[in-house]
Amino acid sequence: MARQLQLFLEEDIGLGDITTDSVFPSDQEGQAVFVAKEDFVVAGINDIAPLVFTTRNPQITCVSLKKDGETVHSGERIFSAQGPVRDLLSAERVALNLVQRMSGIATLTAAFVHQVEGLPVRIIDTRKTTPGLRAIEKYSVRVGGGYNHRFSLADGILLKDNHIAACGSITKAVQTLRDKAPHTLKIEVETENLAQVEECLACGVEIIMLDNMAPTLMCQAVALIRKRALVEASGGVNLANVREIAETGVDLISVGALTHSARAMDISMRLSV
Repeated sequence: MARQLQLFLEEDIGLGDITTDSVFPSDQEGQAVFVAKEDFVVAGINDIAPLVFTTRNPQITCVSLKKDGETVHSGERIFSAQGPVRDLLSAERVALNLVQRMSGIATLTAAFVHQVEGLPVRIIDTRKTTPGLRAIEKYSVRVGGGYNHRFSLADGILLKDNHIAACGSITKAVQTLRDKAPHTLKIEVETENLAQVEECLACGVEIIMLDNMAPTLMCQAVALIRKRALVEASGGVNLANVREIAETGVDLISVGALTHSARAMDISMRLSV
């Protein structure tokens, strides 16, 4: 992660911070404080923000004033860093961008989790993440109370519509996987109707995804499956309908919006010298 953050810093700083280096002498010390400008679930201040600053200069001292997963309020101080002003300012934008994005994901995830409170269902993410940021975005989902789906294509078997179409049927695709894939991996199949659900059950599929089904159809599918497989609902999930989807009896609800549509939280850095 430190190497990745170094690349982020190099991208932002380029050949040097012309403004900061012209204004402040190299030995000028200061303190930077992150301040919340709205209420949100904070993420990224325990590990990521400190690592950004110490990657820029190992001599910078960082203190997390809150813990990842806490709800913070507008005006609260959440993180501080002390060291050379030049390095504090040149690392500011990368650190803020990451913490703002991570907090946005954690906050949105927490909102989905709150909507299904009391029901035996998990809110999970997808692979719809920002290239290069998957690890920290999925961490942010966990901070918000959600769970992770696959981290990469190597983590699990998921037959989707294109796989099924190319193979000719769910049955043929599953048989091919049974012959070639490691026995330690469960097979998940994306379905669009009850006929496909029945085909999955006949094949002994361990996880059945109900893709873009209406809640009434999901109820029928869950009743048909009768706990013989884990059931994941996916597609078109939002804060307005997630409770209704959860009430159908599915085990998992995957929400791509957790990582691809979360709004960055409003945080500012205040410097004192």
